[in-house]
Amino acid sequence: MTSLERVLTALSHREPDRVPLFLTLTMHGAKELGLSIKEYFSKAENVVKGQLILREKYHNDFIYSFFYAPVEIEAWGGEVIFYEDGPPNSGRPFIKNPEDIKKLSPPSVKESKVLLKVLKAIQMLKEKVCQEVPIVGVVMSPFSLPVMQMGFDSYLDIMYEQEDLFNHLMKINSSFCVEWANAQLEAGATAICYFDPVSSTTVIPKEKYRETGMVIAKRTLSQIKGPAATHFASGRSLPIIEDVIQTGTAIIGVSVDEDLSLLKEKCRGKLTLLGNLNGIEMRRWSREEAEEHVKGAIKKAATGGGFIVSDNHGEIPWYVPESVLISISEAVREWGTYPLKWIF
Repeated sequence: MTSLERVLTALSHREPDRVPLFLTLTMHGAKELGLSIKEYFSKAENVVKGQLILREKYHNDFIYSFFYAPVEIEAWGGEVIFYEDGPPNSGRPFIKNPEDIKKLSPPSVKESKVLLKVLKAIQMLKEKVCQEVPIVGVVMSPFSLPVMQMGFDSYLDIMYEQEDLFNHLMKINSSFCVEWANAQLEAGATAICYFDPVSSTTVIPKEKYRETGMVIAKRTLSQIKGPAATHFASGRSLPIIEDVIQTGTAIIGVSVDEDLSLLKEKCRGKLTLLGNLNGIEMRRWSREEAEEHVKGAIKKAATGGGFIVSDNHGEIPWYVPESVLISISEAVREWGTYPLKWIF
């Protein structure tokens, strides 16, 4: 099977030739090319080279066109801070006063240099892999983006206390999110990862999610012209699984803090699970530990398809070594081949 065939079979809740592997590697391409993280992300060509090398090296079943989380903040005119050994982060919030939301308008994707750079990378990757490998684009959910736009405290204030401003910001952010997602699909992305950590019950109560994040996700995903995966970036989702299913997403990125067997039971035939290897602990794993963690995940969730091995956050840290990544890849090929006779 090609990687795309393997993934599509798993998504249809059937067993492919083996469990798909999504190593969510972004910055590691810079290591491969001997570049700083800032220089690596400065050109679409660098990211294309890096992703192709990483796929070949680790037998990855997807290509990640994700640059960095605040790429959207950069498009809005906000500050991005680059580090030598970690992901770029957003700087000072550009919404300094909640009342400024009333005057806010979304950036045009077609006029944003940084977003056009991402689209160029997707187009180039599509030319290279054609229909063999799925390309996954990324958007920040309208509900979670405000953490970078205005800061956590200010955002929670308007979420709970200023309904008019909250609704106006969601309208603006949703418009941008849909345009950005569909532009990536048009450029050649196979699917869109909808990062929505604020919706996790690690952050807000499930009742609040049903009033806000769920409604916004359902409305936004319905306008995205391709399949979507919802990722809570290490956050818990088990208490809201039934609600997440109703949003129309096809995949859910799940936390290492939750029982993968129980998640599989709740999602069987409804959602494909993506996860849930601990990216933070991964940097310290031995070869044997990596193998055991992969085997454990496969044992709990892979029977009957509907499972993709990945980390639990959506971006593997810079300091996770090559030896661990190779061990994970080898373990998936060793223990993830269907039928999974060793489990029974």
